[in-house]
Order: sequence, then C-alpha cells, then structure tokens
Amino acid sequence: MRQPVGSMPGVFQLSPDEILREASMAHALGVPGVLLFGIPDKKDDRASGAYARNGIVQRVTRLLKKELPSLLVITDVCLCEYMAHGHCGIVKAGKILNDPSLKLLARTAVSHAEAGADIVAPSDMMDGRVRAIRAELDNAGLSDTPILSYAAKFASAFYGPFREAAESTPKFGDRRSYQMDASNANEALREVALDIQEGADMVMVKPALAYLDIIQRVKAEFGLPTAAYAVSGEHAMIKAAAAKGWIDERAVTLESLLAMRRAGADILITYAAADVASWLK
Repeated sequence: MRQPVGSMPGVFQLSPDEILREASMAHALGVPGVLLFGIPDKKDDRASGAYARNGIVQRVTRLLKKELPSLLVITDVCLCEYMAHGHCGIVKAGKILNDPSLKLLARTAVSHAEAGADIVAPSDMMDGRVRAIRAELDNAGLSDTPILSYAAKFASAFYGPFREAAESTPKFGDRRSYQMDASNANEALREVALDIQEGADMVMVKPALAYLDIIQRVKAEFGLPTAAYAVSGEHAMIKAAAAKGWIDERAVTLESLLAMRRAGADILITYAAADVASWLK
C-alpha cells in the first residue's frame, strides 16, 4: 500500500512491504538510516497500539533489521498517532496528564528496543520521559540502546502536513502546554540540559530551518551529537515553490541542509534524504 500524503509531495503512508522497498532503495543510495512512525489500525485512549508486540512499528523494525541489517533503525516514541484524541499523553477531563503518560512512553520504547530498534527517539515532550525510558530500558536488559531525545521541540506552525501524514491532529486544543514556546530560546537550553541529565545520548532540535540559532546554541553549549529535523512544512514549501518553477528544488534543499550542518547539526532528518543521496552521487 502506498497512500500519497496530499500536503507532502513525494511522501506516502506505506505498508511494511513498501517500507522495505523504499528503505532498500534509499540505503543503496547511501542513506544510513530511517526514522519510523506508525499508524495503527485502531486508536484508543490508552495508545495500546504504541506498545503492542505486533504493533506496526515493532513489525516493521523486525522486518528491516532482518532484511537490511546494516540499516540504522530509529523509532519515534510517542503516543499521539495511537491516541483517539491525538494528544501525546493520557487525557482526563480535558487535561493532558504528564506523569501517568510516562509509563506508557517507557513501555513503548522498550517494545521498540526489544523488536531490534537501534535507537529510540521520544518526541512527546512530557517532563521526565527520558529518565523513565532510560530506567525501563535498563530494567529490561537493554541498557545499550541509545536515546535520541526530541529535547527542543517547539509548538510550531510548520508541523501541519505531518499531522495529515500521521493522522495525529489533536481532536481538541493544541500542544502548547507541553511543546515549547517559539519565542523562548533560553527554555530550549534548559530543556536540553534536563534531558541530558536524565540520560539522553543524543538531542534533537525540531523544526530545523527556523531554529538554526537553537541548533548552534545547543551544539556549542553541550557538545552532544545533535540532530536537526527538517520538518514537513519545510519540505512542503520547497516542493510547492519548485512545482511552480519559482525555485530550484535541488539547490534550495541542499542549501537548507547545509545551513543546518553549518549551525552545528551532526544528524540531518529530512524527507528529501533519498533525493539528496542521489544528487550527491
């Protein structure tokens, strides 16, 4: 199954066999790894599909590690795609409950690692989730599994197309109570510091292009491997302008990613990865 995402040209919701085909092609071009997001058949108020042994991410992880053992498999650890309400944690009386959500996030991370994930990447922005995940991984005998934390994830207008792709638009309210204020750069540094103290091995800034100053400050301040996520809105804008003939897609994509590297990013997460690998060849 290849279901096109209308707001993200060239991006599809993929069944496991199609994911294997896409991953094989990208890896052959030189893309070293993939970041997996899952959409379950059914959603509920406990995100049960997120930590099910035969959940979509768990099944695809096992498939990729069997067929493409040299491919780095990173799994997104969040609950929003699996929750009926679309939020990243348990909801009660219209409020997102931070602490009860940590157990589900940790359980999800362990299920991914048990399936063979090379790196788990919590993206929920619940307070204390890195500590909870680290503890559960250690308890499960998975202490060697690294954590790539979405440490500075902003409540951004650039996420719109992804929410169509992941079918995770909140049914009420927004995510500003747990994602970060775009105007508060100092808070980003505090959040990154906390995640490192809790056991994060790598940190991420999301979105990327509008937050190059944050990437630069995070890398300079902490020195950890730092990822930049070129999000769906960035991808969609480049694709739309290129389709109109207003910009050179290849040149603008490469320049944008170069800016992220120049700011200090060690890891680039982009929907254009296969295209970029092909261009660079």
